[in-house]
Amino acid sequence: MTALVVLVVMVFMASLVHLIPGDPVTTILGPRADPELSKIVRHDMQLDLSVPHQVWNFVSGALHGDLGVDFTSNEEVTTLVFSALPHTIILACASLMLAVMIGIPLGIYAATHPNTVIDRITGVAAVSLITIPPYLAGLFLLLLFAVRFPVLPAIGAGELSDPLDYLRHLILPAVALAITWIGYLARLVRASMLEVLNANYIRTAHAFGIKERMIFYRYALKNAIIPTIAVLGVGLGSLMGGAIFVEVIFARTGLGTLIYDAIQSRNYPIVRGGVLVVAILFVLANLLADLSYRVLDPRIRDEAAR
Repeated sequence: MTALVVLVVMVFMASLVHLIPGDPVTTILGPRADPELSKIVRHDMQLDLSVPHQVWNFVSGALHGDLGVDFTSNEEVTTLVFSALPHTIILACASLMLAVMIGIPLGIYAATHPNTVIDRITGVAAVSLITIPPYLAGLFLLLLFAVRFPVLPAIGAGELSDPLDYLRHLILPAVALAITWIGYLARLVRASMLEVLNANYIRTAHAFGIKERMIFYRYALKNAIIPTIAVLGVGLGSLMGGAIFVEVIFARTGLGTLIYDAIQSRNYPIVRGGVLVVAILFVLANLLADLSYRVLDPRIRDEAAR
């Protein structure tokens, strides 16, 4: 299924130029461009070929690691995409790590103290965080911590050669991207924990006098965390997509900014290549989440063995 999804995405991205209204050559050169120049550009972008031929060229090239050439700079799209990709991956992983470090403990604490004041406050806070989109959170954080109280840098990504400076530039975008997922993970973990805590084997553990702490963290949490692992696979892909808005807001170098600029100029080779890479990472993250079930849930291993 992973290979099939990637193939379908390749075909869709190859057809993208024909699905969006307007002529890309006219958009790039302007309505008064010389006809001969338009003909050359159309040939360079392979728009003079039939649609099936264009799709075949893109898919076969992508399978060999060739995503085309940037029309503006005449550079390889693969080079441009993979030079920007590390910044986006670092941002998405940092946001996911932050969401896991805050959201899961909040969910566990709420589940182990059900129907208390803390549980209600946590629930209201989690639902409130879920409703805040990353771009809105980014604007508020930018105004608060870069303008009103200038303690963190407002724009840029910093230099990887200076880890401390890079970390300072990473804080605000990572928090903006993680806010929604903090609330979502907190609610998911709470619901999963409450369901597991009412299971028969947990009642049996209580009957045998096993300590509450061991029951919560050794037996209940291990089973309750499985749905969360599935969501994390989707979450990493969603964070990669949400990074586009955050990178634009913070003028941060990354794949999101590259795709956004390419969309503005109708630079289809970069749009196709960038979105394809994001889609592949999304699918691979879900694949890893699915494969992790065998490690976390022995019932799946037993069923596969049978």
